[in-house]
Amino acid sequence: MPDYQAPLRDLRFVMDEMLDYPAHYARLPGGEEATPDVVAAILEEGARFAREVLLPLNQSGDQEGCLLEGGEVKAPKGFKEAYQQYVEGGWPSLAAEPAHGGQGLPHSLAMVLSEMICATNLAWGMYPGLSHGAADALRHHGTEEQQATYLTKLVEGVWTGTMCLTEPHCGTDLGLIKTRAVPTADGAYEITGTKIFISAGEHDLAENIVHLVLAKLPDAPEGSKGISLFVVPKFMPDAGGNPGERNGVACGSLEHKMGIHGNATCVMNFDAARGFLVGPPNKGLACMFTMMNAARLGVGIQGLGLTEASFQNALAYARDRLQMRALSGPQAPEKPADPIIVHPDVRRMLLTQKAFAEGGRMLVLYTAQMLDVVEHGQDSAERERAETLLSLLTPIVKAFLTEVGFEATNEGVQVFGGHGFIQEWGMEQLVRDSRITRLYEGTTGIQALDLLGRKVLMSQGESLKVFTKEIHKFCKGEEGNADMAEFVAPLAKLNAEWGELTMGIGMKAMKDREEVGAASVDYLMYSGYVTLAYLFARAAKQAQQAMAGGSDEAAFYQAKVKTARFYFQRLLPRTRAHAQCIQAGAEPLMALSAEEFGLGFEI
Repeated sequence: MPDYQAPLRDLRFVMDEMLDYPAHYARLPGGEEATPDVVAAILEEGARFAREVLLPLNQSGDQEGCLLEGGEVKAPKGFKEAYQQYVEGGWPSLAAEPAHGGQGLPHSLAMVLSEMICATNLAWGMYPGLSHGAADALRHHGTEEQQATYLTKLVEGVWTGTMCLTEPHCGTDLGLIKTRAVPTADGAYEITGTKIFISAGEHDLAENIVHLVLAKLPDAPEGSKGISLFVVPKFMPDAGGNPGERNGVACGSLEHKMGIHGNATCVMNFDAARGFLVGPPNKGLACMFTMMNAARLGVGIQGLGLTEASFQNALAYARDRLQMRALSGPQAPEKPADPIIVHPDVRRMLLTQKAFAEGGRMLVLYTAQMLDVVEHGQDSAERERAETLLSLLTPIVKAFLTEVGFEATNEGVQVFGGHGFIQEWGMEQLVRDSRITRLYEGTTGIQALDLLGRKVLMSQGESLKVFTKEIHKFCKGEEGNADMAEFVAPLAKLNAEWGELTMGIGMKAMKDREEVGAASVDYLMYSGYVTLAYLFARAAKQAQQAMAGGSDEAAFYQAKVKTARFYFQRLLPRTRAHAQCIQAGAEPLMALSAEEFGLGFEI
């Protein structure tokens, strides 16, 4: 069975040293409760829960899967008991508002816990995963009555939430949905339709499930401008706020999936189910984006957690597995062969995993700071800047970290060789589980269009300039620092090129809108690599300062600098290929007709 140790030392480096979380928390209203001692206790207990409670259920849950009987879904053995421990420990309420039963701690703390959960049992983590987003959607857009009925239960974790968007005939194009909401005489609505791919849509972990459902009113405009949002509980709350009569919503079937077998991915049938409008009519998509953005950040953290899990186990195996001698001569002459960690290509794979885990953690925690400020910051200018950065970085967190996360888990299998392909080691499960992260909550292509089209080009590049100015300021501040030259020089060059590439796409798009779609994925990946380069440069600076100050952890800081160097020399050059593809434009993609695709075989 795979093992896992929460990377607490690396978390402390990023949070306390690099991003100065103690000062960050001290500036937030209510953040004074997040003292270093409290944060340390939360991280240590979260690490224990993830390793001791969730990790042992990961492989068994994958092999057992979920069972649908008579419309009721049973999660794998141990999942329900683990969820009860999770609720009893107060974990669901960590970052929720005290007014709704929460502990009022910063959102960033909950995001750190999420990494540990995703690393140890992604399928289990998806049951409570969407509840936070559902609570946020109701907090921002629900009526007082809806908040009183559902919010505290979601915050406490005794009820869970879902997000019901996709239908059999449409995926991301939600303007095509057919689910209908018909008004009733008492102000409620009858919701009828079918939703697919609903994570944790039906299960036995919680006493009730609160579905947030997109549907169309009878007089709704066509397309996405005619979508409304409704709250539809599995059981109608009674006068005391407890689960009462069963509503007209049921699981029609479970999807048979490549991975995340321990999570119930459901086809949900709504048959005149009683629901209640959330937010204004025909504005449901805007309301749902509150939940969708939280989910997108959550999926990026899934990519990070799986990267870390795969790296840790690949590293342990590489230290033990004996195979061949080093090309430079025996490194362990007392043994019949050398550990495979001595071989350059194994080191390439391990360092790729390590760099993406550490870089991804820096990106998540940097973004988490922005989320904290947006939610709790008191200075309006600071909140506006944080909101701009959060909006820009969300598609990068979601798509880049899941793309490189899938690469990292594949490299983990490769380190194990043939053993990686065998189920008992657990490495192949990480690959299967990570594959979905590139798809749900918006594919990489959709995230790329969001980044380039909506966030950058629609703002005339202003949102990007907020971030590139920060990078420019950092680079200017390190001019003349010889120890930082190897990081600052390439970063400054890429930062300038980022703006030039953006302008070039914008100019082409004025003549041909297809240029945006043609460039988008390469643009997102380019953006991700540059963003991690900036964060690795900051990490290298922090590590150098610690060593110069005579730290007794010189080995840790030296490893941080060497990892940054590997990233800059072996991974960052990938930007060259992405830049070249961006500059190639749409013509090579669009020149082939639909008919020409099929030449050479009969359709």
